[in-house]
Amino acid sequence: MRENFLHYIWKFKKFDILHLKTTQLEPIHLVSVGRHNHDSGPDFFNAQLKINNQLWAGNVEIHIKSSDWFVHNHEQDKAYDNVILHVVYEHDTEIFRKDNSQIPTLELKEYIDKELLINYNKLFSNKNKWINCEQDFAQVDSFVLNNWLERLYFERLERKSKNIEDLLKASKNNWEAVLFNLLAKNFGLKVNGDSFLSLAESIPFSVVRKVQSKQEQLEALFFGQAGLLADDVQNTYYKTLCIDYEFLKQKFQLSNKQVVPLQFFRLRPSNFPTIRLSQLASLYYEHQNLFSKIISITSKQDFYEVFNIVTSSFWETHYTFLKESKHTKKQLTKAFIDLLLINTIIPVKFSYAKQSGKDIQDEILELAKTIKSEKNAIIDAFNNLKPTSNSALDSQALLQLKTEYCNKNKCLQCAVGNALIIK
Repeated sequence: MRENFLHYIWKFKKFDILHLKTTQLEPIHLVSVGRHNHDSGPDFFNAQLKINNQLWAGNVEIHIKSSDWFVHNHEQDKAYDNVILHVVYEHDTEIFRKDNSQIPTLELKEYIDKELLINYNKLFSNKNKWINCEQDFAQVDSFVLNNWLERLYFERLERKSKNIEDLLKASKNNWEAVLFNLLAKNFGLKVNGDSFLSLAESIPFSVVRKVQSKQEQLEALFFGQAGLLADDVQNTYYKTLCIDYEFLKQKFQLSNKQVVPLQFFRLRPSNFPTIRLSQLASLYYEHQNLFSKIISITSKQDFYEVFNIVTSSFWETHYTFLKESKHTKKQLTKAFIDLLLINTIIPVKFSYAKQSGKDIQDEILELAKTIKSEKNAIIDAFNNLKPTSNSALDSQALLQLKTEYCNKNKCLQCAVGNALIIK
């Protein structure tokens, strides 16, 4: 038995509320359970109830046992002087306020449905499970699960929007700069994400604006800030980049001392930072007002057209500056664009609409449903329990479920946990 379970029972009235009596056998009529307090002080504020037809208004404190009142020294704390009812699972002693007046006690043990307790104990019985409900996850009604996943998806977007708000403040409300930083991070993928973000943050977006009409200068800017132009390479393209970068570095007083070093190790050649930086440069060369475009379009196909980007010609025959390779057009794949949509474009669109006071939830839902589900260990594990993830909406929601609910044992705040407890 956990105290938060009793909070849940009380808050949602999951007990027989029609025949309540105090431990002194005084009838209780519950008018309002009060407001759940998650900070210090009594557990529920401003509850209303009648005891022996006398209306009381005040706070409610909840414990496993009555004696916990003294274990927590509440009898010495003025914050508990306004407690009008002590709700416990098991009554083992009378309790008193600081002025020695007795507080009425409700023992819940006899009012909670036995099946509810069995289901609760089953959910939290095995600590070695991947998630608490893994044995029963497949039984959850699809309607309940799908509605819960939609809520979780927007929870995850809300969390991402807070990070975007921080970037927005740092950039003095420059949405183009925020988009540039987030795109750079995601072009770097997991291995070089922090490096690409530090690179983007080392370049004022006004500088990107000034040079983006010249693709080679934009590449020089990115490669130079990334520390990739410090070697002795004997080819015309490399030497031109070095000359351009030295000019830009002096003109705009740039420094790359805070840029995190790039990694090539254990990357597929198509994900080498050289290729991704050239593609990022091509994106900003092709689209002078990228933020306006991504805000105005809504369909996945339109986004595929915007991000139909290839490297500059040098990289069609190279993966590094030194070694020539077979000629290939190195363009952004649809799978890569999907990742940009999931991790950058949709969160930015959501956050911008929120800042602008617009509701685009339906638009966001429709777009997310058209994008393929991500594939990773967490998504695979959920799908093994029950085929669940059919789109990016589902996969993002499942990641939110695992990290923010399952891992933190918040089953009582989860629609899946609730459905399994109250069968």
